[in-house]
Amino acid sequence: MTGASAVDLYYDPFDFAIDDDPYPIWKRMRDEAPLYVNEKYNFYALSRYDDVSRELHNWATYRSGRGTTIDVIMSGLEVPPGVILFEDPPLHDLHRRLLSKVFTPRRMEAIEDRVRGFCVRALDALAGAERFDVIADFGALIPMRTIGYLLGIPEEGQQHIRDSTNAEIGLKDGAFQSVSASAFENAYQLFADYIEWRAEHPSDDLMTQLLNAEVEEDGQLRPLTRLEVLTYTSMIAGAGNETTTRLIGFIAQLLAQHPDQRRELVADHSLIPGAIDEVLRYQAPSPVQARYVACDTEQHGQRIPEGSIMLLLNGSANRDERHYPRGEEFDIHRTGAHLSFGQGLHFCLGSSLARMQARVALEEMLRRWPQWDVDLENAAMAHTSSVRGWGTLPMIVG
Repeated sequence: MTGASAVDLYYDPFDFAIDDDPYPIWKRMRDEAPLYVNEKYNFYALSRYDDVSRELHNWATYRSGRGTTIDVIMSGLEVPPGVILFEDPPLHDLHRRLLSKVFTPRRMEAIEDRVRGFCVRALDALAGAERFDVIADFGALIPMRTIGYLLGIPEEGQQHIRDSTNAEIGLKDGAFQSVSASAFENAYQLFADYIEWRAEHPSDDLMTQLLNAEVEEDGQLRPLTRLEVLTYTSMIAGAGNETTTRLIGFIAQLLAQHPDQRRELVADHSLIPGAIDEVLRYQAPSPVQARYVACDTEQHGQRIPEGSIMLLLNGSANRDERHYPRGEEFDIHRTGAHLSFGQGLHFCLGSSLARMQARVALEEMLRRWPQWDVDLENAAMAHTSSVRGWGTLPMIVG
């Protein structure tokens, strides 16, 4: 750590108590140890906006090809091709070009009415309830239904996929756990039967598009292999489900804690998109980006050797008072960008879909309940190395 005042400062991404509320520690890191060194797990961390924003673009030094979560990098896994989150150029660029054709903003806009239907149906089922779990009974259902629809996975199979994904990525005891190579294979097998069935029964969905897609490699066009289709499908399903679920949970929490701002949204729905981005800034669902250091480099006057692990704390950077006035305050009228979707070549392909789902979900919640509370005493966080947010959040509307 840098600076004598940082001697008692400790940040551990596997510690559940820290993960429940990392912001006080992150603030101290920004002020006292802008380059933080953890000797227990042998990683470095950058927490200030200027540092994180700059290095998210610096893929030549801070590489994603060995994983973008600390447990995957520490496990030394060989990441299979097709997980663009875990790729560097030129392979990343090849696969991202393909997905950008499949995952277009136009297609996302076209499904808004269907997403609204998912929200209405989920909320109709809660009619008359005075208390429910906003995660299990609403927040988790919307992205699951949406991604399932986009991929062409029937509803009866969606919950099993979500449960299996949660079991695979969840941390068990607050300490580092080696990630097995079978984790990727297990994820693929969830979709294998659906893909084979869809190959025989094509439809207007992303899975069919992937089965028919071609990539240019060495000047030649070729179809995707089955493994590549499986990889893409599992990546879309996992990333799209988890982050949006946590985003909806944070929306429910923060607007319960800021009723004056919620009343403004009830009166004027045009403020909702800005409110969604403020939730994303204030509580990033994916707040830590891990990178493998590909060559010797330097930060804040200290050498960082090749082979190290660097954590880019975008969740901390989002509250950096050096960049955001009153950065630790929640304000739906705040303007300006945030780092919750990343920057540079790994900027989130699903950002428009996540924003749309969150906006529609909040619109429908506000139509039903202009006010609500959350029971934080009986709430619990979900703990993973990649996504942060509520696993259980009781909401009181009576």
